[in-house]
Amino acid sequence: MPDETPSEAPQYTIDELATVTRLPSRTIRFYQSKGALPGPKIRGRVAYYGGEHVERLKLIGELQDRGLRIKAIRDILGKVDKGELVLGEWLGLEHKLQEPWANDRPRVMTPAELTELVGDRPPGFLAELLRLREIERKGDSYLVRSPALLQVALKLEAGGVDLETAVGAGALLRKHLAKMAGELVDYFFKRAGEGFGSDTTAADLGKAYETLRPMGMEAVRVVFAREMERSLRKLLDSGATTEMSSRAAKKRRPPK
Repeated sequence: MPDETPSEAPQYTIDELATVTRLPSRTIRFYQSKGALPGPKIRGRVAYYGGEHVERLKLIGELQDRGLRIKAIRDILGKVDKGELVLGEWLGLEHKLQEPWANDRPRVMTPAELTELVGDRPPGFLAELLRLREIERKGDSYLVRSPALLQVALKLEAGGVDLETAVGAGALLRKHLAKMAGELVDYFFKRAGEGFGSDTTAADLGKAYETLRPMGMEAVRVVFAREMERSLRKLLDSGATTEMSSRAAKKRRPPK
């Protein structure tokens, strides 16, 4: 290891840096090649790294643990180095953006837990859920992809909307709401500091986001309700509902 005195900053060769940080030398070189890690100081034919490289490598690891790719890490750290970004504030904003909007995550359930969730249903009901991919067998247990949406489907089924129809409606919602959510995120991102937040500081953007989350969900509820009303009125005005009544009458008619 290099000679260290209180008056001297630590200096490491790449192999020594790899030992200190417990990272392979090739990983350090990779970060360097991508611009995320500053280059070493060259003395003669030897490249030396310092304590700032150790701290930078720790930070790169922390950002990778948050799911960021090396290109994004390079861009963020470049802004930090230029004084354009306060990393602590940005990390706080990034944490806010990762907070869940819905308390609904995939869950592994035992057969007993799943039976309790679905309640008293006829034989073959679990097989139907498996067929529709609402649940997935995992050994002796089941993976429920969305417990909240499954409960919605169960309530619809109890009210006369069969499971396949309810699941199909859920797929339609996911398809179109995913597109809408992506477009909204792009829209607000482009207006950051110019209509979304007073300026581009993390504090102002975080405040705007905190307001957006509950109000955004409320706006979706209102807009969806009004669009459903409009579509149903259009259906009624077209006279198409008479076909529904005709089909229902045919189903009730006893066979000859």
